[in-house]
This record gives sequence, C-alpha cells and structure tokens, in this order.
Amino acid sequence: MNPTLQAVRGMNDVLPDEADLWLYVERTVEAWFARWGYRNIRTPLVEPTALFRRAIGEATDIVEKEMYSWRDELNDEELTLRPEGTASCVRAAIEHSLLYDGPKRLWYAGPMYRHERPQKGRYRQFHQFGAEALGFAGPDVDAELIVMCARLWEELGLAGLRLELNTIGSPEERARYRADLVQYLEANFDGLDADARRRLYTNPLRVLDSKNPRVQEVVAKAPLLADYLGEASRAHFEGVRRLLDAARVPYVINPRLVRGLDYYNLTVFEWVSDALGAQGTVCGGGRYDGLFAQLGGKPAPGAGFAMGCERLIALVRDSGHAPPPPRPDAYVLQQSDDGFAYGFVLADELRAAGYRVVQHAGGGSLKSQMKKADASGAWLALIVGEEERARGEVSVKPLRRNEPQVRVPRAEAVSRFAVLLQNAKS
Repeated sequence: MNPTLQAVRGMNDVLPDEADLWLYVERTVEAWFARWGYRNIRTPLVEPTALFRRAIGEATDIVEKEMYSWRDELNDEELTLRPEGTASCVRAAIEHSLLYDGPKRLWYAGPMYRHERPQKGRYRQFHQFGAEALGFAGPDVDAELIVMCARLWEELGLAGLRLELNTIGSPEERARYRADLVQYLEANFDGLDADARRRLYTNPLRVLDSKNPRVQEVVAKAPLLADYLGEASRAHFEGVRRLLDAARVPYVINPRLVRGLDYYNLTVFEWVSDALGAQGTVCGGGRYDGLFAQLGGKPAPGAGFAMGCERLIALVRDSGHAPPPPRPDAYVLQQSDDGFAYGFVLADELRAAGYRVVQHAGGGSLKSQMKKADASGAWLALIVGEEERARGEVSVKPLRRNEPQVRVPRAEAVSRFAVLLQNAKS
C-alpha cells in the first residue's frame, strides 16, 4: 500500500470554511488599498538569491538560516523562494523604470517562504499583504503608511493593536552607535546568550531585540541610538509624530525597536497584539532610502510595511466581527433526469442575473435532495417535479422560514426571484 501523503510541515491547506474568511479579509484589504491610492504589483515567487543577500543583509537570520535556496544547474544560477516582498518590489521598480514619471504607491499580496520552526503564527509558507511607497522622501508618507493600518484595524473591527515606533537614523549615525554598542556589549559579554554573542560583530543592533530576560537586563543599560541622531533625523521623526498626533493615532516610543532587515533607516514601526502569544507582531515596516542604490538602481527614497495574513486573519476570526460565510440564494432540485435540463437552464439564468445558485447533482429522491438543499444553507429551494415541468412552472420553498411553498410560472421565475428572495430573508 502506498503511504498517505501530507502537506509539507509548516505549509498549510486553507479549507473552504476558513477560506471564506480569507476571501473576506482579502477583499476588504484590496478595497482599502484602492482608497489610499495604492496599485497592485505582482512579482515572481522565485528571485536571484543575490537579491536578498544584498537587500536583507548577509548577517541576518533570514539570509543565514531561513531562505529556501538552490542552484539551478541548467542556467547555473542561485535561486531563492522569496522570504519577503520589499526587495522584489524595488528590484521590479529598477528593472522596469517605474519611477521615470514620478513616485509610485504599490501593494502586493501572496506567499513568502522561510525555513523556520513552525509554531502558531509562524509558518514556512506564510502570506503577506504589503505596501511600498517609492520615491517619497518626507515624513508624511511614513505617517500615511501607519495611519492606513490604523484605519484598516477599525474597518475590520480589531481592538487592542499597539503601535510601537522608533527612528534608527541614518547609516552614518548607526555606524557611530554600532561602535559604542559593540564596546558596551563586549564589556558585558558574560550576560549575553549564544545568539547574542553570535550577532555581536555581525549584526549587533539585533541584540537589542533579544527576548532572553538575561540579555534584556544587559540591553536595558546599553547606549540609546536616539542619543546619536543628528538634526535631520530628529526633524524627520518629529514630523512623523506630529502627523500621527494630528490623526489621533496613539503610539509608544520603543527605543530598542530596530526591525530585522538591514535595509531600514529613519522610521521603523510595528503593530503588535497581545492576543497572538509569542508571535505578536501583526504588521511591521519603515523607511529604506538606501535600498535602490544598494540593488544597483538610481538612488530613490522608499518606505513600506508588510502584514502577516495568517496573524491578521486569526485576529479577525477571534474578534467576532467577521461576517458569516455567504450562503447560496437558491438550491435547484429535480425529480427526474428529464427535469435536470429544465432546472439546469433555470439555474444558469439566475446566475447570469447575479444570484448564487447551486444545482443538485447525483440524483436521489426529492426528499434526499431537500435534505441537501437545507444543509447547503440556501435561502430558497427551487423544485422541478414532473408536474411543474408539465405545467411550465417552478415550485419555490423558503428554507429559513416556516412558510408554504408557492408556484411561479417558469417564464417569470427570474424576474420575480428578487422579491421571492427578499421575502425568504425577511
């Protein structure tokens, strides 16, 4: 006997009941992006490995340990399943000269891949919604991206999301800070765990994000990046804060927030929920003004965010604000094979008029078909028996109200359906 095959660990099926919720969130997000003037971009799942090494940083966990990479022997090139979306968007903007006629607001959605230990809220195939505002240099777009998210949470009925905000300044300011931070961490080496020691010289700012209580005690007394910022960085951050205050979006300044990708500068932010356990970050982003040049393009500013679909959908599910899955407007059943074509054409006409209609398939008695009609959740059963077909009629039975069924002429079934459906719902 052949063994039963299962999905790859950390890569999950989304079954119909849950997919209804995904579709609701996806449609809401798509309309929300459109209202803010963001246009859709779609990039390949597979990119050159060098793209992520250059963009994300050689010393990051993603590049060091988490990417799905392989050599394509046929074309002699290193390829990677994309672990995030920003690098791909910027690569596409450079390759296709998208900024030739001015800045662009873009959004994307789709699967990403990281070889991590699967746990709740963290999977090896996961999905993201992302926004990238390319070519905008001012703090106004940073604030716009953050306020956008606040308004989406309101639209989805989500409460309890906390905005953490910081600025990490310019590369030059971070370099001065980095030198002093390394010196401080060296002096407190005994208080660092193995992970922090590994990062000490390759990516010391990530030590600030450690979740180890012992390391957090060391980090609590470390120098603050804010003390190394120049006038321009401070002014940019104040501009962001001023607009957030004007929009009445509350936030907490987190001086240890640095984000896990090397391309960030100036503003960084995270939207965090305490309802998701250890994987509490629902959305994160910031500014990445050096990324275009880093990838070989003409220097241009950029800012954006990505939100985890699985985590966002879990919050929507638990909020109680998600709408119930859509139910069919009608379920068509017939008494004989001869009646199938009669009902088949009726169902087709109703769908063409915009109604959701399921046609019974597989035969069976009218009684068994009626049970399936009821189980489908449909509002109405449309019955085509021998008598209805002979007389050119259709029987209509409400399934959610204790009302008698009625007959309507077949020629009037579509034109009268809106009233019949409304009565069944009222």
